[in-house]
Amino acid sequence: MSVSAKLPNRTKLRGIKLLLLDVDGVMTDGGVYFSERGDELKKFNILDGYGIAKLQKSGVKVGILTGRSSQLVARRAQELGITEVYQNLEHKLDAYEQIKLKLNLNDGEIAYVGDDEPDIPVMNKVAFAACPANAMVVVRRQADFVCRNRGGEGAVREVVELILGSHSHGA
Repeated sequence: MSVSAKLPNRTKLRGIKLLLLDVDGVMTDGGVYFSERGDELKKFNILDGYGIAKLQKSGVKVGILTGRSSQLVARRAQELGITEVYQNLEHKLDAYEQIKLKLNLNDGEIAYVGDDEPDIPVMNKVAFAACPANAMVVVRRQADFVCRNRGGEGAVREVVELILGSHSHGA
């Protein structure tokens, strides 16, 4: 069976109360663009943003864990009402443990979407780990679900719809 043939476990998804997201390569296409003046630019997907807002309205919290630091990420998070934003992380697992304690959640209530090696420690802890179609091979092997869409091109929305779908077919 190929990695992309893995189907999500609806039972795992049903208990999700928090979706954590990496940024570069997940919420964006992974590119970092610079203007002539040196301004950094990132492209975020509107479909993903709408899905994030929809997920939060359903009662599932959303947070960000990213290795880089960017005012653009803080701005996008604010636009989407994401209050749990952890940037400039050398080790994402430390921030993961902090957010878990802060929100009084356990591993079984958290999902994560990542695309590269620094995401693997968190992916190995959560109830449901997903990655974009263009994630690194080692990450695709660790994921419970490999999206059809690439990072920054609707992968987050795919995971959001899986979570929402499992909740609507509820307990």
